[in-house]
Amino acid sequence: MNEAPTPAGRRKWIALSVLSLAVFLLAVDGTVLSIAVPALSAALEPTSTQLLWIGDVYSFALAGLLVTMGNLGDRIGRKRLLLSGAIGFGIASAIAAFSPTAETLIAARALLGVAGATLMPSTLSIIRTMFTQAHQRTSAIAVWGAMATAGAAAGPLIGGALLEHFWWGSVFLINVPIMLMLVVLGIKLIPESRNPHPGAFDLLSAALSLAAIVPIVYAVKELAGGHAGIGAAIAGIVGGVAPVLFVRRQRRLAHPLIDVSLFRQPAFAGAIGANFLAIFSLSGLLFFLSQYLQLVRGFGPLDAGVRQLPLTLASVASALLVGVLLARVGRGRLIGAAMLFAACGLGLLVLAEGKTNYLWLALALTVIGLGIGLALTLTTDAVVSAVPADRAGAASAVSETAYELGVALGIALLGSLHTLLYRSALDALDLGATENAVRSSLASATAVAAGLPASQGATVLAAAQDAFVNAMQITTVAMACVLVIAAIVAWRVIPNETAQPAVETRVESSAAITRNTGAPEVRRSDDGGGAP
Repeated sequence: MNEAPTPAGRRKWIALSVLSLAVFLLAVDGTVLSIAVPALSAALEPTSTQLLWIGDVYSFALAGLLVTMGNLGDRIGRKRLLLSGAIGFGIASAIAAFSPTAETLIAARALLGVAGATLMPSTLSIIRTMFTQAHQRTSAIAVWGAMATAGAAAGPLIGGALLEHFWWGSVFLINVPIMLMLVVLGIKLIPESRNPHPGAFDLLSAALSLAAIVPIVYAVKELAGGHAGIGAAIAGIVGGVAPVLFVRRQRRLAHPLIDVSLFRQPAFAGAIGANFLAIFSLSGLLFFLSQYLQLVRGFGPLDAGVRQLPLTLASVASALLVGVLLARVGRGRLIGAAMLFAACGLGLLVLAEGKTNYLWLALALTVIGLGIGLALTLTTDAVVSAVPADRAGAASAVSETAYELGVALGIALLGSLHTLLYRSALDALDLGATENAVRSSLASATAVAAGLPASQGATVLAAAQDAFVNAMQITTVAMACVLVIAAIVAWRVIPNETAQPAVETRVESSAAITRNTGAPEVRRSDDGGGAP
């Protein structure tokens, strides 16, 4: 007989703040580097290829290991994995901060990705087991989602503030005291949980999950960047075969890393797809926005970060609205509406990019932040609510894998589209000996223009800025189209519960999932001080 879910007490809500701090920092680490690239490049002098790896290897390692680490947490204990990952993240951050060469920084960023892969699914799966009441879990995930979105948007602000006073390594070193605080508070506040009967850990499945993600992301990045070599071809073949082998193996295992039958549930599959498309668009926006504010509008790093605050604040505010709106609109419809709202924000951004008044840009970012914040919260909640608590780590890992793939592919595809459009806009200009540098990027064009005679430099810089803005506007329209597609998917596929299901309904649903997965159904007691 299953026990009715009990409300979470104050201790668990305090523990939620600790978990939210961890996910905020991880999200910051994913975007803070964009604003530190100029200072980092001047200090370490990386090649263009090394610079790409410095930015990408974090997402590669993170996305490739999330499923494996989520399942590992289900087995050895989510709290244990979380605290171990926090220690590793702090050590890797210190190595990155004091890296003497580009090669060392690449290795440190890879270690950060490995440690981050232990943290991301652990935070979400612990929330799933701490908050057993459906409405409390939705609120908790709203806070978690808001902190993740806010962290991604706040990365440039934090980075800008640090770079105003310190060297480029400070954007990594700040992680160390925060992770230390997470470990100290986590030992006391966070409850331990695990799957009591997880079955054997399949190493071949873990290897196939890695091979199904990293090579395909690498191939897409190489092809999108115009490097269609033998390496990209081999990676594409491996990335195409490995998922097929992975799925076939999961269907045969008694205790799979991912229960692929979950994707037959509309709520689960639709939420994963919508989550991926939402973060795909947001990551592309964040990639362009810092460059636009600094290199076109002329703001310094800190000022550029401050002007992105509307996006951050709106995403945080979405956590306060999700409960009320969910009860009135329904999950699928609300996710779809949120995506359309964000798409409208991108439409406003297209207009704001051509205007000098900052208020238009602030309005556009506010609309985007509200829409994306709501969508990411609700899709994440739909994923983790679709499985029983003992499989929370695996489900959380699937959600986080979709998130990280969205980040990596959003930057790769939308960044490559923007670069292609930027270069095409410069084709008609006679740039002489400066052509290669100007066509490389707006940052290079700005540096070249500074070394030319005043009138010639002004002409070159104006042409490069116009090309950048035109390319950004077209790419922003493409992002809006992606969100419209995501909205249609969510509206048609995700069920429209207007209120949280009754306890009996959720227990019955969990039992059905248990029959499909073969995993035991476990209801843990509220060990965090909640009222009975």
